[in-house]
Amino acid sequence: MAATLIRGQNVDIRMWTRPDEVEEFAMRQLQNISALPWAVKHIAVMPDVHYGKGATVGSVIALRDAVSPAAVGVDIGCGMTAVRTSLTASDLPETLRGLRSRMEAVVPVGFGQHKATAFTERDASDWGSFWKRFDDLTPAVKARADKAMHQMGTLGGGNHFLEVCLDTDQRVWVMLHSGSRGIGNELAQHHISVARTLAHNAELPDPDLAVFLSGTPEMAAYRHDLYWAQDYARRNRAVMLRLVCDVLRAEFPRVLFEEPISCHHNYVAEETHFGEDVLVTRKGAIRAGRGELGIIPGSMGTGSYIVRGLGNPDSFQSASHGAGRKMSRNKARKTFTAQDLAAQTSGVECRKDSGVVDEIPGAYKDIDTVMANQSDLVEVVAKLKQVVCIKG
Repeated sequence: MAATLIRGQNVDIRMWTRPDEVEEFAMRQLQNISALPWAVKHIAVMPDVHYGKGATVGSVIALRDAVSPAAVGVDIGCGMTAVRTSLTASDLPETLRGLRSRMEAVVPVGFGQHKATAFTERDASDWGSFWKRFDDLTPAVKARADKAMHQMGTLGGGNHFLEVCLDTDQRVWVMLHSGSRGIGNELAQHHISVARTLAHNAELPDPDLAVFLSGTPEMAAYRHDLYWAQDYARRNRAVMLRLVCDVLRAEFPRVLFEEPISCHHNYVAEETHFGEDVLVTRKGAIRAGRGELGIIPGSMGTGSYIVRGLGNPDSFQSASHGAGRKMSRNKARKTFTAQDLAAQTSGVECRKDSGVVDEIPGAYKDIDTVMANQSDLVEVVAKLKQVVCIKG
């Protein structure tokens, strides 16, 4: 669909969804974001947009010499990784419960962590230098080093997941969604709190939109910690992918894996748009530069898409990060039951209890509508349907 342009305050708002389908609180947030004096050109709003802390989920913001940590989100570097295997549906056992159990045994979920560190030189060759950089993070997290090491290679809870999927050619894929775990959250919360105290943010319409300015020690400290957390998130997904692929290797000794696809969807990048060097925050959005591969998941019962970016300049070369919630977790728990969850995830080997009812497909927007709304941002490479879904 063609994007809709709405009058903002300092800059306009360009939306890849119908304005009347955006919740009132989210629309108010977008107007607040458009008032930021550092904003460049317009605010790009993805079709999965919904209310978030400070900045809406599904927003892409280009700022001149400034960055708002709330426009990144508290799960710094959260994103997706997927890999296509040589297996086909016919290779999988008739009952997938055992495969799910073996995967759950190697990847802790929820608040779980590894008893012994899980990362190895098979995942990266520079772990020493990576962990040494931990010493230079804000002193507020200095006591978290051991926890961060043992959470490396863990899934977390909420909307994070690990899946085995089939594409339309019946090829088997492994796909997972996770971020920078507890350490990324603590770093984000610390810097959001710092930003709120700075004098230049006193007149902002929402204190949670507080920014750091280039050339200041606060900005330097934030960017240092931010880039480390984004790296942590990328490595976290790589470790989990290797652990799960090892399960498949044990089960299917001849299995082969293609090159993984990986993308952040809560992050900051230094980019050039409309002839200007800017700091781009994508909160619930992936980069979709021309030819770049990305992953756009749906909910736990509806499937996902592998996409190729079209490089649309009006979206700051971005696309949605998923289906996006249409109701809060609390509302989902009040609206649906475990029986509803079982019905909506029929055919998927997954949890079907009340503990994950807030992740029921009915709490999310329709992924196919989301994809149709961004046909000028990405093209579909493959459509996947999960047969195993693991959640915390």
